[in-house]
Amino acid sequence: MNWEELLSNQRTPEKKTAHEPSRSAFEQDYDRIIFSHPFRRLQDKTQVHPLPEHDFVHTRLTHSLEVSSVGRTLGKRVGEIILERHPGLKSSFSIHDFGAIVAAASLAHDIGNPPFGHSGEDAISGFFKEGSGKQYQSLVNELEWADLTTFEGNAQGFRLFNKERYQGMKLTYATLAAFSKYPRQSIIKSKDPNRRSQKKYGFFQSEKDTFKSIAESTGLIQFEDYSWSRHPLAFLVEAADDICYHLIDLEDGCRLGLVSYEKTVELFANILKERFSLEKLYKIDTINERIGTLRALSVGQLIDECCALFLDKENEIISGEFDISLTDAIPSAGVLNDVIKISIEKIYRSRQVMETEAAGFEVLPGLLEAFTQAAVDLSRNEKASIKNQSLLRLMPPEAILDIKQNKGNSYSVLMSCIDFVSGMTDRHAISLFRKIKGISLPNS
Repeated sequence: MNWEELLSNQRTPEKKTAHEPSRSAFEQDYDRIIFSHPFRRLQDKTQVHPLPEHDFVHTRLTHSLEVSSVGRTLGKRVGEIILERHPGLKSSFSIHDFGAIVAAASLAHDIGNPPFGHSGEDAISGFFKEGSGKQYQSLVNELEWADLTTFEGNAQGFRLFNKERYQGMKLTYATLAAFSKYPRQSIIKSKDPNRRSQKKYGFFQSEKDTFKSIAESTGLIQFEDYSWSRHPLAFLVEAADDICYHLIDLEDGCRLGLVSYEKTVELFANILKERFSLEKLYKIDTINERIGTLRALSVGQLIDECCALFLDKENEIISGEFDISLTDAIPSAGVLNDVIKISIEKIYRSRQVMETEAAGFEVLPGLLEAFTQAAVDLSRNEKASIKNQSLLRLMPPEAILDIKQNKGNSYSVLMSCIDFVSGMTDRHAISLFRKIKGISLPNS
């Protein structure tokens, strides 16, 4: 791989974007994401804790904004040194381009996640794998069935960016490649457990040719059919997410009383090492301010460590040899593992979180059962029952248009239903489920 190709501002196979000094193509990517409907919906999607009575608990939206902020810093810090090492890039690119690519990809990293956090992915997969959605297996091929039974939010995000009717975002190839932490399809012949990039998959069958075009244009290394190396900047997107996810979940857990103040201080102190000062900490008046200050300092420490590791491993990253998470190999990796352990024990398995997950396992399959049956009947030109006619009227016009245009293609029809359900906010999903099940009436 080489940086000239990796920083491609191309948007479609037919068109390359002209460079605008006042607003680069990568900054345009950021703006397009900010103003999109899928991004806006993140304000009402669960991060970890149920959507709060407490205004300081993070949603997917606040998490994504924070990840983007950290990502921009990582990108600019790394970009500054990359440009020094490769002076030929300076005529076309600046540190701001590196920062803008990572910021945009980081901003979008959760955009394909369904309601109810990561349990929503399992709920959608379970509907097809062991629920009433299993009836559709004979209508699709093996790879398409793998997409449905192992629903992946990363692949859904890539799909949203490349659908015609999502405000035509058409992001640059560099941003789309940096967004793709798992550049492979759902089934590959020789999955390597030692490659972080192959842990999950990053695009559905419906977008596999689109990804192939992006991979070829940015010069990603191809391993086998529809499996590639990561774009180097994807490591920074992942690091930004890891930093925010672990440290801010810990901060939220402490504020909610799930993790003790003393334990939280100990963990942050272990990250900061010699930079930690108990004397300075006690000069801060309130516990919440103390925890916020320690979190901010720890974010800075982890940014320093991730940048140093990336730059140290640049050649191995460019050659595709390096393929682990940056936060798994930095000096603070051991402390982050301790944070993960206590988060699993005290935060992710708390009663409120478990109640949210349980709700997701009822609501999402219930919605999918109703809407997939109505959509499949419509696509088969079967006379819809009165019930199904009512359900179809509840779907957005673009979903109905997709279904009608894909008659005879059951996979595309089912994916349109998933687009609809996975794109809902938590509250919309619960409200619609209650209404179609007769549990509540409109405005009740």
